Amino acid sequence: MFFEVALLAYAIDLLFGELPYKHPVIFMGDFINAFEGRFYGSANSPPTDKLITGALLVISLLIITALISVTIVALCALLPSWLALLVLAVCSSTGLAMNMLHSSVAHILTAEQPKQALSYLVSRDTEAMSDEDIYKAALETWAENLSDGVIAPLFYLVLFGLPAVAVYKAINTMDSMIGYKTPRYFYFGKTAALLDDVANYIPARITALLIVLIADDKLRAWQCMKRDGHKLESPNAGYPIAAMAGALGVALGGDAIYHGQLKAKPSLGIAIHTVNRQTLVQALALKKRINLIVCSLLIIGVFVS
Repeated sequence: MFFEVALLAYAIDLLFGELPYKHPVIFMGDFINAFEGRFYGSANSPPTDKLITGALLVISLLIITALISVTIVALCALLPSWLALLVLAVCSSTGLAMNMLHSSVAHILTAEQPKQALSYLVSRDTEAMSDEDIYKAALETWAENLSDGVIAPLFYLVLFGLPAVAVYKAINTMDSMIGYKTPRYFYFGKTAALLDDVANYIPARITALLIVLIADDKLRAWQCMKRDGHKLESPNAGYPIAAMAGALGVALGGDAIYHGQLKAKPSLGIAIHTVNRQTLVQALALKKRINLIVCSLLIIGVFVS
């Protein structure tokens, strides 16, 4: 039944995007903020205390998320099969973000203040960015979050069902909120960051292979992924970004400013073309190919499972 749920959930996300109720990730964020405010301690707390407190946050949120999602699955077992399928698909669709991701990145193309629009999507500082920097960051966001927001949740959904998607989103949300190597979060967010690395290890590489598959120049995309995918500090983000860079024939990555500090980052891809507005348009147009392949694989899964 997992493939049926995944196919319907993906269709719901593509057709309707964010549903008109408070998103589960918002509740997760509220819990994280409340836990941090109550238990973080002071800035002078020993690193081990912060590490333990951060680990307790991870355990607490994962237990709560798992209990709620398992309860939903148990209650759905009491419903007629068609209604259970619909309820599980609607709940699972909240873990998918193809519609929102695509529209958010595409908004960069039409925003009156693209730097401000981009600042909602990335953790780097955007004030001093050139137009090329803006489009590069948008491309990287599109490539990386194809894994976090689409392929990874589908991967866990077809394998283990709704509870796995919910747990994955909890991990991903914690990483996005506290998984930074800043003085405040270096220890407090370490458990969340490591767990996110583990959870995304396989999906990030599947995403990169998917990008290679839909690229016009598949060989170049493959070569860039193999050569550059491991170069970023993250063990996962570089693979889909390098594949996207190769698919488009551009160089992504490079130095960027985070929290006021310049951070040296390697270049990924090959600079055959300059990165501009049309490059982002071209990358976003790949959504149709991605949808075709993902839906085809899910339909095949429905018939063979």
